[in-house]
Amino acid sequence: MKASVFYDVGDFRYEELPVPKINDDEVLIKMRACGLCGTDVHKAVAKTVKTPIVLGHEVSGDIVEVGKNVIDFKVGDRIFVAHHVPCFTCHYCLHGHHTLCRQFKATNIDPGGFSEYIRIPALNVKHSMHKIPEDMTYEEAAMAEPVACCLHGQKYVNIMPEDTVLIMGAGQIGIIHGQLAKAKGAGKVFISDISDFRLQKALEFGMDFAINITKEDLAEKVEELTGGLGVDVVIIAAGISTLLPQAIKIARRGGSIIVFSPFDKNPLVNIDSSRFFEDEISIVGTYSSTPFEYIEALKIIHDKKIKAGEMITHTFELKDLGKAIELASNPNEKYLKVMIQI
Repeated sequence: MKASVFYDVGDFRYEELPVPKINDDEVLIKMRACGLCGTDVHKAVAKTVKTPIVLGHEVSGDIVEVGKNVIDFKVGDRIFVAHHVPCFTCHYCLHGHHTLCRQFKATNIDPGGFSEYIRIPALNVKHSMHKIPEDMTYEEAAMAEPVACCLHGQKYVNIMPEDTVLIMGAGQIGIIHGQLAKAKGAGKVFISDISDFRLQKALEFGMDFAINITKEDLAEKVEELTGGLGVDVVIIAAGISTLLPQAIKIARRGGSIIVFSPFDKNPLVNIDSSRFFEDEISIVGTYSSTPFEYIEALKIIHDKKIKAGEMITHTFELKDLGKAIELASNPNEKYLKVMIQI
């Protein structure tokens, strides 16, 4: 089979690899689509993983082989599968923190989504693989993973009808969060970014107000838009640590903040600690998704509450993954979601 193998920064090779062998409890998937995640881009640009490696985890495809013990799936099924699975029995899992389970990040598909075939281990077959509707495209199904991550994140805050929500960062994750907030009945969703292109896209996907922070003071604009109250919920969807003190300043008394992105540079920031006690501000970090969100994510996409297919601005063939990474790592490029068709 063919795969796009990452060797070094700027070095992706379209190579021949052996098709994975499955055991009696596993399945083999012919890949059809794999979304390019920001973590894939970061790994490729910063080389934070051991190489050579096949990246990619936002996957969808067709079952072409099933182990003899697999009873819920058959050859020909169109499927979505998530790459990580918790154990469900450890201290973290029993406390509802499945993404913190030690097994969670140790599980994965084999080799990775940027290949023609992938082996789905038994745990994933049992807990994180689902059939996709016939009227859903493979590209839409591959978007279920980032949608599930956003669903998982928003479960840590209670977005109420008519709430005001600020999304900091108008990339694909920020715009998914905004659409989910609107689907939950949020009264107003504001979104901030430095890119006029992404902000215009956000408005097209239903955001109520877009703020370019290179042209307007974010705190002043939010104060104006909320009549001085502040927003009920802030979702940080960009990996910039200085957004945290801004979010604390902008949230209303009793408001909530979701940190949905890792802070790669200068993670130490000064914050106004008085807002925690006196104003009862709450901050929660959130990572990845769990098997409990996947079916919901597929349904939301199918019901068009998230316009997943319309978010895809660029598609590439598997052999051109390096070009896709180059585009997605360029801050001057006008893109929202990149999809690899296989």
